[in-house]
Amino acid sequence: TEEGAACTGTSAPTTVAVGHDGEVNPRLLRRFKAIEPLAEAPDAVASLGRTLFHDSRLSAKGEMSCASCHPLDRFGVDGKAITGKRNVPTVLNASLAFTQYWDGRAPSLEEQAKRPILDSTEMGMRDGDAVVARISAIPEYRSAFESAFPSQEEPITFDNVGRAIAAFERRLITPSRWDRYLSGEMAALTPKEKGGLKIFLNSGCMVCHTGPLVGGATFERLGVVEPWPNQTDVGRMAISGQPADRMSFKVPSLRNVAKTAPDGHDGASPDGADAVRRMGRHQLGIDLANDEVDGIVAWLGALTGVSAETAAPASRLKVWMKANAAPAIASGSFDGLSAAFERMRALDPNGAAYPEWSRFANAGAA
Repeated sequence: TEEGAACTGTSAPTTVAVGHDGEVNPRLLRRFKAIEPLAEAPDAVASLGRTLFHDSRLSAKGEMSCASCHPLDRFGVDGKAITGKRNVPTVLNASLAFTQYWDGRAPSLEEQAKRPILDSTEMGMRDGDAVVARISAIPEYRSAFESAFPSQEEPITFDNVGRAIAAFERRLITPSRWDRYLSGEMAALTPKEKGGLKIFLNSGCMVCHTGPLVGGATFERLGVVEPWPNQTDVGRMAISGQPADRMSFKVPSLRNVAKTAPDGHDGASPDGADAVRRMGRHQLGIDLANDEVDGIVAWLGALTGVSAETAAPASRLKVWMKANAAPAIASGSFDGLSAAFERMRALDPNGAAYPEWSRFANAGAA
């Protein structure tokens, strides 16, 4: 989700972004599209996926869940420069990307959902059979899988784990003021944001950052004009084996980028302003002025959106308790229990939304 992939375009700004009325040229806006969710799976499937997404029992040590690296209250990222080998991409709106991971090694959301569970550097389960055995030993999952996949004689399968988590993730769509603007509400953006959008368009960034996700639709080479400093990660080439793919990465979506720093596949940019400057220099050969950077960053803020799933409503707090604290208590893992309470506390760090829950989580962490 960060600006870590290539963008090719003009070597100097032009004025094509301004229409006759002083607004952004509507012909250029056609390159974008208001975000729309894909067809949703039945509630039973998505509900199961929501529980699995937050369940640390899907990990070998019972201490890590999908939400550990993709906490929804933090816009689906962990806030670290590097986790494992790369910066963690956000899970928000990921269902609309043309492929998953920075290097595209998972062609579908279902495939991506399964990979971290078996990755030895992440959740660390031995194989799909071990996951099925773990889940089958939990009584409440039997009925949940039967409700989600009623036509299957044996519904608890590793593939169905991936299907359920993917169904939940397809609900993590975050419409924003940008979508209202694209739908014709010109007042949805401030004058400064509109100015930043014009700079973004005139500079050539839209060549790669386009479409509903403002990115997420192609692989592009990082360091088109000026080589990227970190050459140790060769990107797509490690998957395809093709020299032409060296330093190619999936162009990240810019939705919610104002909330997902550090930026880049290697987490090289600590904030959006630094990422914009780097992209201008390495991809476009442009040294953007400070006011130009400020304008683009302001516009990027308008791409911040919310989903009903990211607000952690009180009805889902029981899911967190069952999936995080209960397994740690049962296993006698002090570190696991401490981490569970820290994750629960992060749902409402200031105690503003759910004060009783927050007091409980704070007491547990203490």
